[in-house]
Amino acid sequence: MKIDFFIGAIVGILFWRPQTYQAASGAGQPGMDELKEGTRAVLSGEREVAENKIFAHPLPFNVIPHIDKFQENGYTKEEMKVTWETRKICSLPDDFPLSCTAVRIPTYRAHSESIVIETELPVDVDAARQALEEAPGVKLVDDTANDKYPMPLTATGQEDVEVGRLRKSLVFGDYGLEFFVSGDQLLRGAALNAVLVAEAMIENESIVAKGIVNA
Repeated sequence: MKIDFFIGAIVGILFWRPQTYQAASGAGQPGMDELKEGTRAVLSGEREVAENKIFAHPLPFNVIPHIDKFQENGYTKEEMKVTWETRKICSLPDDFPLSCTAVRIPTYRAHSESIVIETELPVDVDAARQALEEAPGVKLVDDTANDKYPMPLTATGQEDVEVGRLRKSLVFGDYGLEFFVSGDQLLRGAALNAVLVAEAMIENESIVAKGIVNA
């Protein structure tokens, strides 16, 4: 979401529509183990369809549009969390038009998003590409002529979030942008973010770093 916020600061965002594709690791080690064992069982001929205990349905060779519990409004709790957290992080009003569909996919690590935004000002795709290339924590992977774009396979183990497939929206024309991102949520979405936040708080003196005292 940091990428969306960066673009929004430049052209302003009126509408935001992310579709998230989340790896098995979002359910922890048990989720990764179920994917691995289920895939092995199917490929070995042991089973036609993998067993499932962690996920609502077998994940190997499948995608599941269901992460966390369904809410009264028809969205899942994960989809609502994306909505709530995005508004909070980007200081958007509670009624800002934003919705999400969250899908579990059969990969080990790195979540991805397909994002559509409507903007207040006309979008120059080349300028947006340059801005993202210069943004901290972002790796621009946007060379479709050579089949280079963000993927969980290449984002896994990286601290930076890959962003690519930048293009003018067919829906919103000059006032819209579509792109795809992949990032290792076990690094950028968790551990590394905690370190970066702590470092920033030390730098602005929100907290004071204590020296290590040897016994």
